[in-house]
Amino acid sequence: MENYNFEAEYNSLMKRRREELDELIKRGILPYAYSYDVDSYSSDIKQNYEKYEGKDVKVAGRIMALRRMGKATFAHIQDSRGRIQIYLKKDELGEMYDVFKLLDIGDIIGVAGFVFKTKTGEISVHAKSYQLLSKSLRPIPIAKEVIDENGNKIVYDQFADKELRYRQRYVDLIVNPEVKDVFIKRAQIITQIRKYLDENGLIEVETPILQPLYGGAAARPFITHHNALDIDLYLRIADELYLKRLIVGGFDGVYEISKDFRNEGMDKTHNPEFTMLELYVAYKDYEWMMDFVEKMVVELCNKVFGTTQFVIEGKEINFNPPWKRVSMVDKLLEVTGIDVLKASYDELVKALKERGVEPKGGESKGKLIDELFEITIQASLIQPTFVIDYPLELSPLAKKHRSKEGLVERFEGFVLGREICNAFSELNDPIDQRKRFEEQAKMREEGDEEAHQIDEDFIRALEYGMPPTAGLGVGIDRLVMLLTNQPSIRDVILFPQMKPEK
Repeated sequence: MENYNFEAEYNSLMKRRREELDELIKRGILPYAYSYDVDSYSSDIKQNYEKYEGKDVKVAGRIMALRRMGKATFAHIQDSRGRIQIYLKKDELGEMYDVFKLLDIGDIIGVAGFVFKTKTGEISVHAKSYQLLSKSLRPIPIAKEVIDENGNKIVYDQFADKELRYRQRYVDLIVNPEVKDVFIKRAQIITQIRKYLDENGLIEVETPILQPLYGGAAARPFITHHNALDIDLYLRIADELYLKRLIVGGFDGVYEISKDFRNEGMDKTHNPEFTMLELYVAYKDYEWMMDFVEKMVVELCNKVFGTTQFVIEGKEINFNPPWKRVSMVDKLLEVTGIDVLKASYDELVKALKERGVEPKGGESKGKLIDELFEITIQASLIQPTFVIDYPLELSPLAKKHRSKEGLVERFEGFVLGREICNAFSELNDPIDQRKRFEEQAKMREEGDEEAHQIDEDFIRALEYGMPPTAGLGVGIDRLVMLLTNQPSIRDVILFPQMKPEK
């Protein structure tokens, strides 16, 4: 076919659907119904045919395929659980059969009829009546194949472009219904995490999203303005400091599954709005928390997926404990030959440059160590691994290591080279905390935009006394990516942040 003009055809289809809408209204057909009493679903009927054979059912869904044969029509409708064929006969439906000629792929209908098998053995619903529930004015992108003058097959209208699928998730879910399975699994993962924490005695709480000071992580915030108070507020970058205030107040264990916001770039593992689990447990330390994380992940995997062994990106991953534990400093010494605790700032800069990374300038020594770790070690952490005992400069809210000078009691969990959790023995010494905040403030003055602010109220809370506490943060989106084998964070967020449409 020469000079095929997809856009012209698309516009003509839009025009035709508007004309069909006008004709339906003229015939007294309500194009947008108020309700329909659905009592059966496609998957139930197909999986339990013996139970449904000959029985009357009411199904509803979107028309996804149409085959008109004069006095009979076959169509496939798609409901929330799958697809099923419907069969309509002119002799039985009378005038409403002619009305069906005004319907298109994409229209939503309700069908009342009995269940049977066609001559080809396909389980179907023989329509006794049907009702238009919603007229679709925009054609659904069902792939169209066209052969050009050279005999090449060209596919038009295939809804495969990733950017378009993220932007128009509603269309993505219609034409790629398997996408829904990822989000069902996401919901089950969050439900199971919540159940596990509840059963272990933690209390779910809510803390402010709008905060006068942001803290609990190293990140730039989003800023907004409160008109009545005439003050700037920040969308939270973490929940940590408010949850610790609750431990001060007497809670033994609290958690929050929340939306956090960081004003940063977007890539396969970063979205500016994301979901975090944070939890804090009094009288525990990071050693206890490692065991807790292992048990939580194992139970989660078994309850939601029925296994603790996965094939992710072609690699076999086993979440069964014990997970490997490696010291960050020792591993860096082993891989790079550099003792990062003794190395000078200039030596760390040189080490990064030798490996193709040009520091921007103004970073803290801790940031340089973190970058060196990322480019030399992180990608090699394939099986579940706890990287433990971080340099003090990297963790202004973690407790100093009880036996190793210059380190803090912190771990991060990695799988397939991706960080999935971060945890501390929490700093509960208010004098030390003030000193750390002041050091962070100096870093801010020297150009580190992500350094922590001084939070006087949080220090005041610590001065009343916080018991020894273990804290944990888990990136829910990254965990879901991992367990559902998705390549991008945007594949597990229903409506990810996108650049504005042109």
